[in-house]
Amino acid sequence: MEKKIVFLDVDGTLCNDEGFVPDSARDAVRAARKNGHLVYLCTGRSQAELYDFIMEVGFDGVIGAGGGFVSVGDEMLYHKRVSDADVRHLVDFFNEHHVDFYLESNGGLYASENLVHHLEMMMYGDVDHDEEARRKRDENPNHFIEAMIQGESLYRSDVNKACFLQSDVPFDTIKEEFAGEFNVIPCTVPMFGPDSGELAVPGVHKATAIEALLEHLGLDQKDTIAMGDGMNDAEMLEYCQIGIAMGNAKPGLKDIADEVTDTHDEGGIFNSFKKHRLI
Repeated sequence: MEKKIVFLDVDGTLCNDEGFVPDSARDAVRAARKNGHLVYLCTGRSQAELYDFIMEVGFDGVIGAGGGFVSVGDEMLYHKRVSDADVRHLVDFFNEHHVDFYLESNGGLYASENLVHHLEMMMYGDVDHDEEARRKRDENPNHFIEAMIQGESLYRSDVNKACFLQSDVPFDTIKEEFAGEFNVIPCTVPMFGPDSGELAVPGVHKATAIEALLEHLGLDQKDTIAMGDGMNDAEMLEYCQIGIAMGNAKPGLKDIADEVTDTHDEGGIFNSFKKHRLI
């Protein structure tokens, strides 16, 4: 059996719509690694969003921030950050136009002034005036909201990328504002709204990171398999030898994928691993 290296997106692929890892996916990853294959996370998330319940599945390393950093085990292969000037531009623009956003760094997620309240309204309802909404929040706190760091300066030098929620400012206007400074792509979290998005370092994406990792490990592109669900996975699926779209993937990703598997909760990862004899 030839050793393969597998790259798994997190949101909508490894994790389901509730943000948790189905048992079938966890079991598939562990079994594949036991059989000698390598399994890497390849995600838009930064280190601070890779919670213990995700990392406890067990992986050989992480490509994070949409290709902004690569770790092999505990070793950081490379890490590309947003310049101080570009951070200042995005913070000032979003604050001026009342766009709620957060900055991602490997040390934490830094929230704009109104972000947490906005997220709570979307997840629970009117927590300021509705007792039932407050009860839902208090009884079922969201790990993503709990991870947000509030009240600190957003003029930071450790930023991997930024995410913004839908607002009165159209996505295309934001994309035009930051042309040349950021790669602006739609966000893959449906709750954030269709005009939400991510701002990443230009020229950095999942495929460029995979290429650098393969060179570092001395492995061949022909032994790669990628699985994803969003259009930020497009370069990854096109670059790898086998590109697999989840059953819940965006139609555009399914169009370019080599094959389409089941959804996350239907055992998509497990079934694909079995099909390709990783387990």
